[in-house]
Amino acid sequence: MSFLDKITQRRTIYAIGKNVNIDNAVIETLIKDAVKHSPSAFNSQSSRAVILFGDSHTQFWTIVLNTLEKLVPAQAFEATKAKMNSFIAGHGTVLFYEDQDVVKGLQEQFAAYADNFPVWSEHSTAIAQFAVWTALSEHGVGASLQHYNPIVDDQVAEQFNIPASWKLRAQLVFGSIEAPAGEKEFIDDTARFKTFN
Repeated sequence: MSFLDKITQRRTIYAIGKNVNIDNAVIETLIKDAVKHSPSAFNSQSSRAVILFGDSHTQFWTIVLNTLEKLVPAQAFEATKAKMNSFIAGHGTVLFYEDQDVVKGLQEQFAAYADNFPVWSEHSTAIAQFAVWTALSEHGVGASLQHYNPIVDDQVAEQFNIPASWKLRAQLVFGSIEAPAGEKEFIDDTARFKTFN
């Protein structure tokens, strides 16, 4: 399968389950390798990942659920609860962080580019997220990318002993594909691309 085939196959899968046919150790290695080999500005390697299985996976989404219960209007909370339960139904979660000590160190070392390093850090985490997501998809594991930061950051940091310099950027919940993704529509190429010769 070509690289383009792999990124075409990668889709947002919301109907996930625990019926994954790959050992957790293999999944852990896939995630580590995908992050490790993702490019970063100045080879800063600022991306960090926390991999949650089993009770830890459930604990994370329970923290999100309990936090949202305080923020979401009561009449809308049942839909929110159903969504959180669909994530809990998954096999695991990857929490993506960026180490702000690395970013600050680069800002101090290369002052002329100081304003760019936070932006480039965001690029690094996005590439790492995409790489992990595609690697999981390649092995038949479905996933969806979520963003419940910063409302859960402090509780999650306390629960999982996260270093203070790590900034939570996204959460990739994954599991067995219980229902395929729907059809994907694309805007016209003329609205997105320009080519000059």
